[in-house]
Amino acid sequence: MDFSDKYSLFQKEIMFLLWAYDLEFWTLDYASKAYDYSRDKLADRIVYPLVTEGFLHKYYDRLTPSQTAEDHLFREETKYNYRVRYALTQKGRLMVQRFYNSLS
Repeated sequence: MDFSDKYSLFQKEIMFLLWAYDLEFWTLDYASKAYDYSRDKLADRIVYPLVTEGFLHKYYDRLTPSQTAEDHLFREETKYNYRVRYALTQKGRLMVQRFYNSLS
């Protein structure tokens, strides 16, 4: 409750940040399967508000330059079936670290 008040986040958003902390990046499809939540509801109720608040960002977007080493990892995807990858921002990582530090 302390972190919910301090960062103006709901408990479900904090729990999602704790889940995503160990991942370098992830797609909405992966998160909805792993988090056992509908993709659209996860996006609308958790991910997009966290992006707006600055806790998440688009790690790889459709407009990311295509001649990088990372592009070769995702070569089978075209501009028509590309999935945006999300990741925690520095603000999000610091919030999770503070949460873990407060527990100890």
